[in-house]
Amino acid sequence: MARLLLVRHSPTENTRALAEAVEAGARDDAIDGVDVQSSSPDGVDAAAVNAADGVIVLTPANFGYMAGLVKDLFDRTFLDIGGALADDGSGSDAAGASGRTPWALVVHGRYDTEGAVRSVESIVQALPWRRVAEPLEVLGDVTEADREAAYELGATVAAVISS
Repeated sequence: MARLLLVRHSPTENTRALAEAVEAGARDDAIDGVDVQSSSPDGVDAAAVNAADGVIVLTPANFGYMAGLVKDLFDRTFLDIGGALADDGSGSDAAGASGRTPWALVVHGRYDTEGAVRSVESIVQALPWRRVAEPLEVLGDVTEADREAAYELGATVAAVISS
C-alpha cells in the first residue's frame, strides 16, 4: 500500500480547514491503496519522510516565510531525506525525474503567500521530490472554493501514488 504523508502546521482555524480538506481528498473513496498519515512537522522525522511515497506540505505564511516548524523539519532531515546541492548551489538531480517522490504544497496567508511558497520550493528543489500539483495559495478566510481546491490537491497526490 502506498503511503502519503501530510505534513501540516495548522495552528489556526483557516489552516485546520485546509488540512482537513486535503486529508479528506487524499482519503476519497474512489482512490484505493493509499494510507494517509497526517502529522505536525515536529512529529515527523527523516524515516517517516523516506517511508512516504508522496508528501503534501501545508504551512501558514509567517512574516513572508514558511512556518518555523516546517523549516525546522527541513533543517533536521534535509541530508537524510536525500537533500543535495550541486557545485553551483542548485539542487542535485542524481535521482532523475522518475526516482523523485511526488509532492505538493498548500500555503495559507493573511496578506501574502509568495515568500512562503518561494522558501519551501527553494529547499525542495534540492530534494529528490517532484511537484505533481501547483501550490495552493489561499489568502484570508478559507472559502468553500478553497476547501474544494484543497480536497482536489489531496486527491490528486493520492491518485498519483495509488497502487
